[in-house]
Amino acid sequence: MLYAVISQDIENSLEKRMAVRPAHIERLNILKNEGRLILAGPHPAIDNNEPGEAGFTGSLVVAEFDSLEDAQTWADADPYLASGAYESVVVKPFKKVLP
Repeated sequence: MLYAVISQDIENSLEKRMAVRPAHIERLNILKNEGRLILAGPHPAIDNNEPGEAGFTGSLVVAEFDSLEDAQTWADADPYLASGAYESVVVKPFKKVLP
């Protein structure tokens, strides 16, 4: 089943994000290579794809996992959470309808 991992950043998280970004991307690439990643990306803090120093306010990942517990375990191991960049993470079942 698909699950949405919805993360909220702390204020001014950019430095913490950048410090562990390679490890964060590596985990997403594993999901991608396994054919389980639907989409992933951050929420820019301003209305711009390249927010610069404004940074990001959170992230969204939609991916396939065997269970909600597996999705939560994966989310709990995110380097952004361990670094303190994420303030909170919510994992919910997701039903893709379109496209």
